[in-house]
Amino acid sequence: MDRSLNGPELVRLVRRVFAPGPRDEGLAIIVDLPDERVPDNPDWRRRRALAAEWAGLLDDLREELDLKRVTLAWYRNVGANNADLPDTCVLGTGGGVPAVSADIEVLPSFPFGRLFEQHTLVLAPTELSATAPLKVAARGTRLRAATMPGFTEAMLPALRLDYVEINRRVRLLKELLDRAEAALLRFGVGAELHELRLDLRHRAAHASGGLLHDEGTAGNLPSGEAYIVPYEGERPGDPSRSAGVLPVQIDDEIVLYEIAGNRAVGVLSRGPHSDAERALIAREPAYANLAELGLGVLADFGIAPVGSLLLDEKLGLHVAFGRSDHFGGAIGPRDFTSPAAVIHLDRVYIPQTQPRIEARQVVLQLPDGDRLLMENGRYRDVF
Repeated sequence: MDRSLNGPELVRLVRRVFAPGPRDEGLAIIVDLPDERVPDNPDWRRRRALAAEWAGLLDDLREELDLKRVTLAWYRNVGANNADLPDTCVLGTGGGVPAVSADIEVLPSFPFGRLFEQHTLVLAPTELSATAPLKVAARGTRLRAATMPGFTEAMLPALRLDYVEINRRVRLLKELLDRAEAALLRFGVGAELHELRLDLRHRAAHASGGLLHDEGTAGNLPSGEAYIVPYEGERPGDPSRSAGVLPVQIDDEIVLYEIAGNRAVGVLSRGPHSDAERALIAREPAYANLAELGLGVLADFGIAPVGSLLLDEKLGLHVAFGRSDHFGGAIGPRDFTSPAAVIHLDRVYIPQTQPRIEARQVVLQLPDGDRLLMENGRYRDVF
């Protein structure tokens, strides 16, 4: 298996993803560091080494991209996926890869805001997802950011896919989600059938096809999904109609969330994980929010799951809990009890990740009638 991308492959990747233009002068690669709260692991160490290697190769080839600078920046991890970035980072010098956050505490800090002003293109191969804060930071600016939380070498094949075709497919899905008033999800758990209705009114869908050519955008890489935030009921007098039961397999236990008003209001199942989730939604109501309906397409391109949500969620159906404001929803960091509690957590419905749950049907309720979008995890006559 390939261990990295070479210089020409990296140049092609940056050109394909960002299409750099005259207004783009710099590319930044930002990387978080472990500390006493979030300990190091082998994948994280290798990812930091890859980031330093990529920065060096791209800096040598920056003239081919018509860029003035390529900069590596390290920062202390923020403690949780999709929590806000710190105010400052430390610029890499190419003289080594920091092992932990403490290694940068004695170095001069650099404001993230100024980094983004000088580098309108950003790659973020981080341990903890920076997708939400980068989406927020990009709004109304020239910034374009490709976020790569949990990236591993096993995902390299997905960086070489035909993203023109992937983008075409996810845009078709986006157009359907934009028209839909609701989505009916039907799950089989053994002989049991569970149904969840997601209210899609008042929302615009998003297409994440791996092409970040428009200013003010951020998205995952590898990519390949269309997604939408279910309506969360923030309009006065217009409650959300999302309701039903959502099953999630955690280890070997099936947790059954009772959904009303687009939130998990209870847990109907019993077991250690069910008890833990019941306690979590009680003490952290924002976590109980249904934050995303996602439709990935990469399984049709022969990509297999690798055990990381960055890639695995792009393979098929997924539903997320927690933060939604970075996708156009109403729930943000202010709604959680602390910055460390902020989370956007995807549950992916493919056999390799939740083998006891069958994603039997996804039906979109459109103004001109219902449309069967997915059956037994496969798309039906969409592309």
